This record gives sequence, structure tokens and C-alpha cells, in this order.
Amino acid sequence: YPTFLLAVVLAGVFQLILGLIKAGTIGNYFPSSVIEGMLAAIGLILILKQLPHALGVDTDFSGDEGFFQQDHENTFSAISAAISHFSLAAVAISLLSIAILIIWPKIRQLAIVPAPLIVVIIGVIGTMIFAGTAYPLRADQMVKIPVIDGFNGFLGLFTMPDFNQLGNKNVYIVALTIAVVASLETLLSIEAVDKIDPIKRVSPTNRELIAQGIGNITSGMVGGLPMTSVIVRSSANVNSGGRTKMSAIFHGVWLLLSLLFIPKIINMIPLSCLAAILLVTGYKLTRIGLFKHMYHKGWDQFVPFVVTVVAVLFTDLLKGVAIGMLVSIFYLLRTNMRNPYFYRITNEGDKKNIRIKLAEEVSFLNKAAIQVVLTNIPRETNVIIDGSNARYIDPDVLETIFNYKHNAYTKGIIVTLENVQKHY
Repeated sequence: YPTFLLAVVLAGVFQLILGLIKAGTIGNYFPSSVIEGMLAAIGLILILKQLPHALGVDTDFSGDEGFFQQDHENTFSAISAAISHFSLAAVAISLLSIAILIIWPKIRQLAIVPAPLIVVIIGVIGTMIFAGTAYPLRADQMVKIPVIDGFNGFLGLFTMPDFNQLGNKNVYIVALTIAVVASLETLLSIEAVDKIDPIKRVSPTNRELIAQGIGNITSGMVGGLPMTSVIVRSSANVNSGGRTKMSAIFHGVWLLLSLLFIPKIINMIPLSCLAAILLVTGYKLTRIGLFKHMYHKGWDQFVPFVVTVVAVLFTDLLKGVAIGMLVSIFYLLRTNMRNPYFYRITNEGDKKNIRIKLAEEVSFLNKAAIQVVLTNIPRETNVIIDGSNARYIDPDVLETIFNYKHNAYTKGIIVTLENVQKHY
């Protein structure tokens, strides 16, 4: 394990370097149909994977996202087995939790308190109530974290990496693998979370890689596992009302304080109430309206979307996204064979007026370049985005343009769209 920790530290160094050389812009090259498909797939996985936990069958660990499970079941057979061996107490707690999650936010006087917090409290109370009945929850149906025994027990949680293995080439192979996989998952998660952000902000990907690199260096130095951005936690954060990075900071603070001071209370939380929270989160990620929305965008958007959903569901996130990307690239190449693309920027009048004239064909491959151009426009500028020559503008580029127009006023920039349609 200390050798693995050294690989984690080195992976953090690699991520730090990736951020410094601006490799985070890779995230701009993932088409929205694939990102939306990934989000929908994560939502489906949450629903399918959490149903057994909501029924009180916890033979598989709660974070398993793979189709084939370690308990020799698969995603669908696990649900069938859970229905046959459900726990009355777990079902009651999960149903009550779902009802609270749906109703609580609709009551204005109560909405100030996050519904998931109430669900956790209700779950603990439910555990105590059912403990005195014929249907108590078992220990394996509740959260289980280590209970620290004094300061020495706390220090015993830390493990230092084995720096004597710096000459071991296998350490560098593992470190590079961790860095690449974690960075790709992070960039995908950032693109996905930006889409569910109510304010439609654009996350700084390079800063995220730098921060994550520093985090993995720190984690490896104290005996922790490698870290990465994840959609599930981030979407739960957004759904709970989180709007700034302080919500992520407090998330870590509460985790640490809970581990140190109230582990016995945390261990009274039933997994069924946590499953209820994730079930509702999963539904919001894979709502029926999303499938209808992608269908109305056309086959070139809908097919990669559906393929990504199915591929992620039956493989894993990276493989599924890779398959979705291949399908999306096929449609892109088919379009580009008919119409080559370019973009041109012209200045008209004084330096305060900038005209951006879009080409006849603008594909999602232009997204990164257009994003850079828009980001670097100086404050207090009048910008005209002219689409009079455009026969086709990819939905990703349109989304970038409309989001920029929506947020440009914060920099004193006035954006005018000429002949830019909402759909092409």
C-alpha cells in the first residue's frame, strides 16, 4: 500500500503539470450530445443501483457503478434478488424519504433547510424506532465508518508513501494511468456539471486540474486514495442549493468533523435513506424531458446521445463516452464532407466594436477556439456575432454563444446576434 501511495503522489504531480500546460481545454472537445448521454446514463445507473439498497438488500457496496458486480450479480439480477428479499423497515424509510424529498422543497417556509438533511435525520430516527420492533435494521443495512479511539487512533489512520520505490518503473506506469483516468473523468464531470448549473457558468478546467493535482499529492502523503471530480456528488450539491465553491469546501469540512466527533451517529444512518436521496438525484439527471429534448434536436444529436447512455450503462463511464464520441465523430465527418468550415473575426469602427463573422459551417470542433475568442474579448465592448453566412452551427457552439450573451453583461459587454438561429 505505501508503494501505491507513492503512485498517487506522482499522479498528483502529473495532474499539476497537465493543468500548468493548459491541458484542461480538452474538455471543450466533448460534444453536448455525449455529455448529456453521460448524465442520463449516470442517472439511470443511480436509479438501478440504488433500488436494492432502498429495498434493504446491501450485498453490493453502494458506490458500485459497474454492470457486473462483485457479488456475482449484474445490475438487473440484483434488483430481482432484492425484490425477493426486501426489508420492511428499509422500504418504509426509503418511501418516506422519497416523499420528503419531493414535498419538502415545495413548502416555502421549509425550503430554507435542505431536504436531504431532513431525510438523514428521519433515517436515524427510523433506525431507532425499528430497533424496538420485529423488523430492526441490521448492521450491514447502515452506514459503516471507523470509530476513532482517541488521538493515537486518529494518528493510526495515516500512512506515508514509500519513497524508496522511486526507482520502480511500475510505480510511474500506475501513476500515469491514475493521472490520465482521473483527469479525463474530471473534465467530463466538469462539462456535465456546467450543464446543470442554473447560472450556466463555465468552470476553469486548468485550475481544476492544478487543484486536483495538489489534492492528490496531499492525499497520497497522508495515506488517502486518489481523488477526482464526480457527477453524482456535484449534482446532489446543485440539487441541494449549492451555488459556490464554499459548498464543496464545507462538504469536506463536515466529512472530517463527522469522522472525528460523531462516527457513532453517522453509523446509525440507514443506507435506504441515502439510496432515496440518490434515487431522486438519478431521476433529475435522466428525466423523460431530456430524451424528448435530444430527439427534437435531430438524429445527429439523438443517436450519439442514446448510444452513450447504453454504452455507459453496460460498460463504464470512460468506455461509454469513448463509444459515444466515435458515433458523434461519424456524424461530424459526414457533415464536414458536405460543408468545410472556418471562422473569421473582423474589427469594425474603433477598437470597442468587434464583429465576429461565423463561417458557412461551424462544427463542435470550433467550440474551443470560439470559446477562447469570446473569453478574451475586453470589457466594455460592443460585440456583434454575425451568422448571416452560416448554413449550419453545431448545438455546442450555439450553446456557447447564447451562454456568453447571457453572461456578458457582467463584464460590461453588449452582445448583438445577427442572423443566428436557435436551431439549425
